[in-house]
Amino acid sequence: MKLSLALALIAIIMCTIIIMLMLSTFMPREERVTKLFPFYLPWDDAEETVISLSRWLDRPAGRLGHVYVGEDGHLYVGGKRIKFLGVNICGSAAFPRKEDAERIAARLAKFGVNIVRFHHLEAPWESFNIFDRTYGDTRHLNKEALDRLDYFIAKLKEHGIYVDLNLLVSREFKRADGLPPEIEEIDWKTQHVLGFFMEEIRELEKEYARLLLTHHNPYTGLTYAEDPVVAFVEIINEHGLIHSWLGGVIDGLPEVFKERLRAKWNEYLRQKYGTTDELIRAWSGGELQPMVGKEMLKNGLFTQGLKGWNIEVHDGASASYRLIEGPPEIGKPVLEIRVTRLGKENWHVQFNYPGLRVEAGKSYLVTFWARADKEVMVTVCLRQAHEPWRALSQVVKVKLTPKWRRYEIALFASESDNNARLDISNLGAAEATYQFACFSLRPFRGYVLREGESLEKGNVQIFTLDEFGKRTVMARRDWVEFLWKLEEDYFMDMYRFLKEELRVKALIIGTIVGCSTPNIMSRLDVIDTHAYWQHPAFPGRPWDPWNWYVLNIPMVNYPTRSTIPWLALKRVYGRPHTVSEYNHPAPNMYDAETAIFLATYAALQDWDGIFLFDYGRLDNWDSRMIRGYFDVDQHPVKMATLIAAYMIFIRGDVRPANELVTVELDVKKELELITNLKVRAWNLPDGGYVGMKSFIPLIHRTALVVENSPRPTHSMSPEDIVEPRAPIYKSDTGEVVWDLSNPERGVLLVNTSRSIVVLGFGGGNTYNFGHVVIEPNDTLLDGWCVITLHVIDGESFAKWRRLLLIAAGYTTNTGMVVREYESGEIILIGSRDITNIRRYHGRITCRTEWGRPPTLTEGISAKIRIRSAGNIEVWALDNRGRRVKQVPVSTEGEYKVFIIRPEYETIWYEVAVKE
Repeated sequence: MKLSLALALIAIIMCTIIIMLMLSTFMPREERVTKLFPFYLPWDDAEETVISLSRWLDRPAGRLGHVYVGEDGHLYVGGKRIKFLGVNICGSAAFPRKEDAERIAARLAKFGVNIVRFHHLEAPWESFNIFDRTYGDTRHLNKEALDRLDYFIAKLKEHGIYVDLNLLVSREFKRADGLPPEIEEIDWKTQHVLGFFMEEIRELEKEYARLLLTHHNPYTGLTYAEDPVVAFVEIINEHGLIHSWLGGVIDGLPEVFKERLRAKWNEYLRQKYGTTDELIRAWSGGELQPMVGKEMLKNGLFTQGLKGWNIEVHDGASASYRLIEGPPEIGKPVLEIRVTRLGKENWHVQFNYPGLRVEAGKSYLVTFWARADKEVMVTVCLRQAHEPWRALSQVVKVKLTPKWRRYEIALFASESDNNARLDISNLGAAEATYQFACFSLRPFRGYVLREGESLEKGNVQIFTLDEFGKRTVMARRDWVEFLWKLEEDYFMDMYRFLKEELRVKALIIGTIVGCSTPNIMSRLDVIDTHAYWQHPAFPGRPWDPWNWYVLNIPMVNYPTRSTIPWLALKRVYGRPHTVSEYNHPAPNMYDAETAIFLATYAALQDWDGIFLFDYGRLDNWDSRMIRGYFDVDQHPVKMATLIAAYMIFIRGDVRPANELVTVELDVKKELELITNLKVRAWNLPDGGYVGMKSFIPLIHRTALVVENSPRPTHSMSPEDIVEPRAPIYKSDTGEVVWDLSNPERGVLLVNTSRSIVVLGFGGGNTYNFGHVVIEPNDTLLDGWCVITLHVIDGESFAKWRRLLLIAAGYTTNTGMVVREYESGEIILIGSRDITNIRRYHGRITCRTEWGRPPTLTEGISAKIRIRSAGNIEVWALDNRGRRVKQVPVSTEGEYKVFIIRPEYETIWYEVAVKE
């Protein structure tokens, strides 16, 4: 009986298997094929195939002379305009082994890269950098590293690739460099601000520049100062004196360095006013005592319990609070907050007092007593008590210690608000017990001079960010002007040194606009900018690999909040404009947008150079997986779309916008914006502060007209431009359309005679470009994909011989674990078995779980129709661009039709006219 039952069960199972196999035989093939497949691009691929652009580069780089700025403010070489498509090569990757250097250069050329930005040559975290560590200082160059760099640059030059040399990026100055021992108490980024006001630091910067730029490269026979392969030399990366002051960096400097800045400040005041009496007259009109207004907090002493106060605990943080009796020296109730579990953000434990009215341009004096059971930092500011919760004053960092102390902070209101709040935050940064008492907030006119200060003694204090609001309006103006002139002096001194003493032929970049001001940067040769869409955020320790996230949102859904206005509003009329760092960092699921967006709008804005960040690892060139947030070289889609970027931007398939819209920004306005704290660190004055609306760069070219710069012969004002009623931003050339008519399903369309793009949530729609019709199907990300089509051989889509089609979607690593940041819940694990990805536009992380090789890339399904009188053939290409499988082609009227599918396991296809 048992045997017969067993046999019957086996028979049922076998029948079921046979039926399933029969069903699978008749099941549509596309449903059985997984959408993700292994696909990587070989690190050393230089094979000549349909995707190769190396033959399009002018070789060797610099053969027609040095890159220069033409009368129209653009870059030229040999009388012809030149535009750059580049990558950043950082740290030890800048010093590849000689056997690798040739292959790296050849691969870059294949993908159309014609410039490399050498960045972080001095990186202290690298095992191998530009400095010879046997000396224990940063004043001797590593001969082996320099030899490798020389050879690499020689190979780049042979392949038509220029270079951008960065001077000060991550150098970690040491006591052994001849500096005070306190130099080793501050991190390397903070150290770099010292060169703006300390001659010995600046001399070390000049010494390094001399060692590097006047060094003779034996493989080219030239120094970098004279070699035309060097297109740009950058003085300092992402830094400025005003930027550092606004970021609170000056406040935290050791006293020995503050004293040097104080000496410069007093010398500036003596030159301007001569005597203390004259300074007092200028700063106050004769009155020495500060004016303090009425109390604004009805329950600042906690005598009515917590009435009027909000204590906030958010998102997984755990904290308790109570009022306790204060010590005798305070004599008032004390608010005690005990944080026992940290949230995901430092502000997830905070308290505030809302319902306050503040006025722009006025200062407010905050006083309170506080302590903690260990050293911790809290922040104090005025903030909106309503969405979007924007800070209305500077955000002041305050260090609490176990000892009770009275704190006095002046907050300067940068804008008015009828429902502001006094905000005490950052309590979520540490598990600690905090105690606060005796809060007061009053309007404040400001000190003229502190007791005992005088020009004769040379002891007028520097205005830290905290001190700034405690001074009078005229005093604040002088301080900002002092910083501005000191910053200008630094850049002009370095510029003169490079050009006149070292005789550098390359164009000089100071730093990015955003970390310095447009008027200062316009005094140099080139305006530079950086942007990242959803840069990784580190709520705890900076660059903590266990605690970080990116916001997983597609840029195509956020036109006016995208990177494009951010970059375009910093463009200066009459100066070349570059974007030397750009990325949409992994693991953002929509990162295939990266190169297409940047290239499209760089072309529309008529910029001069764009660079992705970053490329390569010294000991891991052939990783075949995405190694981190910014990887380009091992991200198959970011690399592949460099080809599309070349067509759109370098070849010029997208035309510059017809109309130019300008706004004026002179030095006086810059100083006013900074003095009134309208700007922030990383976001110094740009066009957005003087009337340029963020939608305008999506339609027209935009530029700032700075002081003493050439004026455009014809331009429009922002007031002349009417924002589209529907959020559909069509360029004035008609070639570029950013369509957000469905706010959850944005689409970018590019339609030119030689390039076509469908980017975004196009699944299920039909896009008719005339000679070409594209119908994307569903994808892993709800119809989101990137499809580009380019004429490789021919004049246009009306007269062509070969086309290149690129189709991409989601890319991940095998085994990469992507989680919701807050809950830790797994969203997906990189695998060929993924058939759908749930929509999640929140914060995501993969912690340290980046997975393993190979990368997995989504195969896109789409119907393509191309108008053609003759017959065509379509080929799926392998990872080197070689033909591997033919795609069937049919005819529908005047169109030839083919369907790309995941089963072809490729991201690109060749379309050719049959001979």
